[in-house]
Amino acid sequence: MNDPPVTPLAAAVARVGDRWTMLLVEALLEGPRRFNDLIEALPGIAPNILSQRLKHLEKEFLVVAEAYSQRPPRFAYRLSEEGQDLAGALRLLGDWGARHSGAEGARHEVCGTPMEPRWYCPTCAVILDDAEPELRFI
Repeated sequence: MNDPPVTPLAAAVARVGDRWTMLLVEALLEGPRRFNDLIEALPGIAPNILSQRLKHLEKEFLVVAEAYSQRPPRFAYRLSEEGQDLAGALRLLGDWGARHSGAEGARHEVCGTPMEPRWYCPTCAVILDDAEPELRFI
């Protein structure tokens, strides 16, 4: 029996599709952090869950662990280049969350204007609305 085709969203969810994983990636967007720094940055996460999520992200090549102590073994964690690429997806998800929860969305640091995510076709030089049929994953 053949497996059903994997959609781009299904592939992404398989790699980073749970709450703690996405929040962990967000925390690492600020730069490398040690385990205890991540515990502080993610209130409510249990150490065993953090450890599991870090191992999963390493296996997916999204996080790199760099030893800073041999005895005992301790690591600083940073996003790989592929992990850094998740920043845009997290911004889009954060924008959706802000619009549907009443929370404050992202603002331009220089002037304070609320940011608006857009889909842009560089070939046609056109901005597409999310509801437009021309906007699809193929």
